[in-house]
Amino acid sequence: MNAPASKRTEVNGWVVLDKPVGMTSTHAVSRLKRIFNAKKAGHAGTLDPLASGILPIAFGEATKTVPFVQDGEKAYRFTVRWGAETDTDDSDGKVTAQSDIRPAQAAILDQLPQFIGTIQQKPPAFSAIKINGERAYDLARDGETPDLAFRPVTIHSLDLVHAGPDEAIFEARCGKGTYVRAIARDLGRLLGCFGHVTALRRTRVGPFVEADAVALADLAEGPIEARTLRRVEAGLMEMPRVVVDRDAAAKLRRGQSVLLRGQDAPLDGSAYAACGGVVIAVGAVEKGELVPGRVFNLPF
Repeated sequence: MNAPASKRTEVNGWVVLDKPVGMTSTHAVSRLKRIFNAKKAGHAGTLDPLASGILPIAFGEATKTVPFVQDGEKAYRFTVRWGAETDTDDSDGKVTAQSDIRPAQAAILDQLPQFIGTIQQKPPAFSAIKINGERAYDLARDGETPDLAFRPVTIHSLDLVHAGPDEAIFEARCGKGTYVRAIARDLGRLLGCFGHVTALRRTRVGPFVEADAVALADLAEGPIEARTLRRVEAGLMEMPRVVVDRDAAAKLRRGQSVLLRGQDAPLDGSAYAACGGVVIAVGAVEKGELVPGRVFNLPF
């Protein structure tokens, strides 16, 4: 007996969701997949349930651009509560250390330069990093203490926005793999007062910024407007773009390299090709040729 045909439709593009607090990234993808009745969907960068803000969700052919979005710069606004450290480094965890010390604004500012640039950061025990095939947070929930190694991360900026008696608000711009919860933990230790994150909002992921985000309630209620779904190409906007003709587009789709002509051709590095306003392929420019790494099956 044949399996019933899928009633889901081919949807290609991006939705920049403003994820609410309390929802997992996986649940958010499932919700949007149902709303758009899409066959295939995925997200670019996990957000903890405690966090809100930008969660880019890719549909169909746009899922091929997810790695490029994930590699982009991230920006966060977060609140740190002084006086306690938790096993999760946020307010969902159990308190593991306490202090009556509260840092002065000047003391906080003095420590921030230590977090700028490429630094060694130890990820939180409750993280999605795999250890011998298991997620660290699963091991931590089972009572184990995951042995996570320090790893290099890049923090472009870390600014103090507000300093109160018991908490402070920061804004950070950082690269892939940076844990804001670890920044709060390590800053609290340096200040001798301990600290953990109580509020976290992501305001940028690669080419997507806070102004692009749409609330889940706006998607779930009423008709879905066409402007909500961004083109597949939106995930590649931080990469050089090459316009090719239909013959070159056909070659790229067959996995063949094409010679780039004109003064606007990019130097060696990553680039994507478009024809008629439709993304065709993404790959590497080598000696004046675009070598396709991934091709897209979109009409042009």
